[in-house]
Amino acid sequence: MSLADDPPVQDTELLVRDAELLVVDGDLEIPGGWVAVKGGRVTGVGGPGTEPEAAMTVSAAGRLVTPGLINTHHHIYQNLTRSYAPAVNGSLFDWLTTLYPLWSVLDEEAAHVSAYVGMAELLMGGCTTSSDHLYVHPRPRLVDAEIRAARDIGFRFHATRGSMTRSVADGGLPPRSVTQTTDEVLADSERLIKAHHDPAPGALVRVALAPCSPFSVTKELMTATAELAERYDVRLHTHLAEDHDEDVYCLETYGCRPVEYFEDTGWMSDRTWVAHCIYPNGDELRRLAAAGVGVAHCPSSNMLIGGGTAPVREMRELGLPVGIGCDGSASTDHASLWMETRAALLLGRYRGGPGAMTARDALDIATRGSARCLGRADELGRLRPGACADLVVWDLHEVALAGALSDPVEAWLRCGPARAWTTVVGGRILVDRGEPVLPGLTDALRAHGRIARRMQERQAQAPA
Repeated sequence: MSLADDPPVQDTELLVRDAELLVVDGDLEIPGGWVAVKGGRVTGVGGPGTEPEAAMTVSAAGRLVTPGLINTHHHIYQNLTRSYAPAVNGSLFDWLTTLYPLWSVLDEEAAHVSAYVGMAELLMGGCTTSSDHLYVHPRPRLVDAEIRAARDIGFRFHATRGSMTRSVADGGLPPRSVTQTTDEVLADSERLIKAHHDPAPGALVRVALAPCSPFSVTKELMTATAELAERYDVRLHTHLAEDHDEDVYCLETYGCRPVEYFEDTGWMSDRTWVAHCIYPNGDELRRLAAAGVGVAHCPSSNMLIGGGTAPVREMRELGLPVGIGCDGSASTDHASLWMETRAALLLGRYRGGPGAMTARDALDIATRGSARCLGRADELGRLRPGACADLVVWDLHEVALAGALSDPVEAWLRCGPARAWTTVVGGRILVDRGEPVLPGLTDALRAHGRIARRMQERQAQAPA
């Protein structure tokens, strides 16, 4: 069997072969399968005995091969304050108000180093594309620093220019030190799009616009951002319906529920995807689905600080694009897309019973669903010829797999832990035999430790 565009595949640069099972996408699986890559694209897939010659070959013998997982919501800089003890047992609003002062010292070096380390961690967890929502801007050009890290690594990155304009003094939640004016946000958003957004097929870097939440920006900024995104044809992202406190805030401040406010500001569009979306009612879900709004499901974060979880099964039945997000490293405290995909499987079954979610459903959410959220369903989240060559060879220890003989995909999430043995982005091997192939990682980890200690010790020494 071969699905090569013009078999046999000519001048193959990379061949991943002999997989126990190759998951091409949710509609095709090939036992003993192979994937051929050239020019950063998949040029063919097929079964045993049809493999082309290749300049480089990776053996996936005994291992599952899937499309790369896609992270649709993150705050990478927060890995500088992981498991920060004064915040770990608070509600969402308590957690935020504790950490905002620490994040007020974020600078270009901190943004670059945290992004470099965070992307290495994502790659180790099988993630080949990630968005990031950087919404604190105490200093300029922090998103530029993240993009520089992505380019240094060769990681596929959707930077979202986050923002906060409503400080405590204006009736919001964040301190003035991490907010900006509407004019500052819009000017820098336009600058970033012009400087870094690549709309071309196969792009490694794209930019989206992402006011943080209803309780941290003004209605003026939400509306103006939607208009700016329309003008430049970029995507929109924000938090929505994450916490019951958000319902109360919107009712008291805007006289409506969060989804109605979202609609009033011009965001109810298929260029939009939102994080969490735990508490919409049935009518609101139907309106979101009709508009084509995507949802980044963040299962671990929701369990740790939210107390609820998105109604994923109902969303998918309505046709909403639903993807996976690991969320900030200071709430979830890890950046493993494998762990998040497994958590989605568990939560789906916990909510709806054993028939509500399968391992294949969860994998589909983390690949094709996430690609739809980012507007890239045509080239990410699958391994058919023409797709971007983003894939993962998965490793589970033979002890963990002992007895798991009948279904490699179910075993991948039910057994474990799993790690990426090989991670390929755009045809480049970035994780090899379980280890990142990133020459700058040692220096980045050293700098990360220094910056994280400085950031956390500063808060510990602050006067009460």
